[in-house]
Amino acid sequence: MHILVTGGAGYVGSALSPVLLGLGHRVRVLDDLYTGGQGLLPCVARPGFEFVRGDVGDAETLSTALEGVDAIVHLAAVVGYPACLREPERALNTNVNATKLLLDLRRPDQRLVFASTGSVYGAIPSEMCTEDTPSTPLSLYGSTKLEAEQLVLEAGNCVVYRYATAFGPSPRMRFDLLPNDFVRQAVREGGITVYEGGFRRTFIHVQDMARSIAFALGSWDTLADDVFNVGHESMNCTKAELAERIRRLVPFELRFEEVGSDADRRDYGVSYEKIRSRGFTTRHTLDSGLAELVTATRLMAPVRATAPGRG
Repeated sequence: MHILVTGGAGYVGSALSPVLLGLGHRVRVLDDLYTGGQGLLPCVARPGFEFVRGDVGDAETLSTALEGVDAIVHLAAVVGYPACLREPERALNTNVNATKLLLDLRRPDQRLVFASTGSVYGAIPSEMCTEDTPSTPLSLYGSTKLEAEQLVLEAGNCVVYRYATAFGPSPRMRFDLLPNDFVRQAVREGGITVYEGGFRRTFIHVQDMARSIAFALGSWDTLADDVFNVGHESMNCTKAELAERIRRLVPFELRFEEVGSDADRRDYGVSYEKIRSRGFTTRHTLDSGLAELVTATRLMAPVRATAPGRG
């Protein structure tokens, strides 16, 4: 299969492309390299890999990128509450308007896997969210992804994945994701301050996200034209529980603050029974992924300057 991955140089895309190439697919990545492209360097020598630099919101560039592909994995987005808050216009253009453009330009027979988010649920502390739970996003990120979801489902020949919060090492690393940030603080700063530690979140390893996309492309008749939460119930936990689990791996000072608040007010647990009933389950546990993050964070510590004459 020939697959276009939009936003493919990012945190998820740089983990996904090697998986798809390893399965024998041809992969074309479209990315504007807003956050760099080093994560794709291991793919450059792989047969079947192609890169197109450009903005997913540019019609000419996107039309060229769509030529000859059988399927599209639409990852391009401004991801997360803080990033959308910083650049609201860019978030709307990328998350919604570029999705509209993609749907207008693609052929009806081109399959589309759309990466959405559990952030569409907002704050539902008293129940486990299923795909039928009413969506009440609390942020621009959640609302733009929900709007894009609706456009994709109306267009059809699609699979919509509502992902848990990603975590774990990736070729293009991010430390603004909650587990990754907590581990970074623990390893590099020796302390974590937790606000509203009782708020629930849910997580998925980035490699399992890549596996889920490969699963969708290979199980199309089973999943097409539907919405699925993607993650695992074992990774539903409070922020306080997450911090305590990191403390089993590395010593640090853990502070719970009663004064102040987390601007991201999400609070929910999620059921993943629907996607599991179709044959997909995650492989990485929260504890194994956190252990990987500890090692990765130490590997990525700032490099000391080389002494003169020893280079």
